[in-house]
Amino acid sequence: MNRIILNSLDKEELARFFENLGQKPFRARQIWSWVYGKGIHDFEAMTNMSAALRLQLSRIARFSRLGLAGDMLSASGTRKFVWALEDGLFIESVYIPDGKRHTVCVSSQVGCRLGCAFCATARMGFKRDLMPHEIVDQVQSMQALTGVKPTNLVVMGMGEPFLNYHSVIKALNIINDREGIAIGHRKITISTAGIIPRIRQFADEKHPYLLAVSLNASTDALRQRLMPVARRYPLKDLLDTARYYTAKMRKRMTFEYVMLRGINDRMEDARRLKDLLKNIPCKVNLIAYNPTPGAFHRPSEEHIIAFAEALRPLSAPVTLRLSRGDDIQGACGQLAAGTRGHGSSFKTEKDRS
Repeated sequence: MNRIILNSLDKEELARFFENLGQKPFRARQIWSWVYGKGIHDFEAMTNMSAALRLQLSRIARFSRLGLAGDMLSASGTRKFVWALEDGLFIESVYIPDGKRHTVCVSSQVGCRLGCAFCATARMGFKRDLMPHEIVDQVQSMQALTGVKPTNLVVMGMGEPFLNYHSVIKALNIINDREGIAIGHRKITISTAGIIPRIRQFADEKHPYLLAVSLNASTDALRQRLMPVARRYPLKDLLDTARYYTAKMRKRMTFEYVMLRGINDRMEDARRLKDLLKNIPCKVNLIAYNPTPGAFHRPSEEHIIAFAEALRPLSAPVTLRLSRGDDIQGACGQLAAGTRGHGSSFKTEKDRS
């Protein structure tokens, strides 16, 4: 018999599980407290339950955990972790310390199917979606290994979060729960390449988490070259959806823009970008390209600053994301489950929220 994975259940599902066992609802709260409040995943250690109940649970249920396959430390203090999944696949996540701010960046899929030209994850292809517990456990495992409680979380790693929508939302609700890991919703960001139906669903369902959209170009032709998903979701439709989101949620959206030398970093690109975004409540986060195998290059720091200055007439705040962890292939665009000879790619987040 396949045992049910308890740490992939939300609060309501856990309550129903114990109800079906003929147990009182408080048993679900006990398990929740052990797993997310104390980080305990061993029935035998849950001493406020009877020995008979613990034995029964061990026969029909279990907890699933990630296995540590790699731990790399950057000169900046950033750490990249490679995790082994139960089926033998690998994912990566990143911990970024910055004063009192401790950000964890997590993956939502094994690989990615979107094929963005500048991202190392794209070269992996797509293997599968992550289950909710595999997303949550990245956070718990990094907390255990670093000894630091995360203050911020970004779903910006391997995969497109909105192509694994239900598992990502379920995982974030567990992470956000005040009786669990308790990372506040204003400190949780989802980054998407622009999956329009899911952005609208996200707004309609009124999820409180912050939203960032990877834009990366000011014309459809260039965006389609860099991001094949843009062939399905052109700029006009994406920006209309951004307006829908900001009106519905009454909050800003962040647009991320990976800067590629000689490709999308010209002053005419800045002028078009300013025109596209002028009536959308937003922030613009400029990201210096981090090297991956291929023909792209990072603009100079002076050029990035000049590009940012060309955007300044926007009412939107314009920020520059600093590279952290590029020396361990742990910065933006570099993650690719880096073990056994593979490369590595991950988006990090320095934009203040």
